[in-house]
Amino acid sequence: MASPSQAILLLQKQLKDLCKNPVDGFSAGLVDESNLFEWSVTIIGPPDTLYEGGFFNAIMSFPSNYPNSPPTVRFTSEIWHPNVYPDGKVCISILHPPGDDPNGYELASERWSPVHTVESIVLSIISMLSSPNDESPANVEAAKEWRDRKDEFKKKVSRCVRKSQEML
Repeated sequence: MASPSQAILLLQKQLKDLCKNPVDGFSAGLVDESNLFEWSVTIIGPPDTLYEGGFFNAIMSFPSNYPNSPPTVRFTSEIWHPNVYPDGKVCISILHPPGDDPNGYELASERWSPVHTVESIVLSIISMLSSPNDESPANVEAAKEWRDRKDEFKKKVSRCVRKSQEML
């Protein structure tokens, strides 16, 4: 079982690594310098996607037993996507608790593993923006639009991108 002090050491290391070696496509830092368990992340909409040009802010909250349990990620910027709940919470396999999926949709190997880092999580979210999974959507309405009314979907995403640019 990871202790809070182990989580703190790991999060300090990951923060230091990201500061030393920034990764294209996002920036990350602490919401408040006194709390290593809550990070602010800005994801730049990936090139050649509907989200291109957008700047989407999110909060990544880590449990005290990180890395044994996954963080939660919630967009604070408005975003329209099949894998993002209406409240902004991101729904991707690697953020689901480790082990077998009680609903039988995911393999244990697709779910959370302590090998994931802030970088691998954010890169997975960027990948999610590039290719939504509409098979088990968090936002059913967005998934239906993505499948059946692409023009409407594109308009909503364009509005989110514009709004995110105005927030800069």
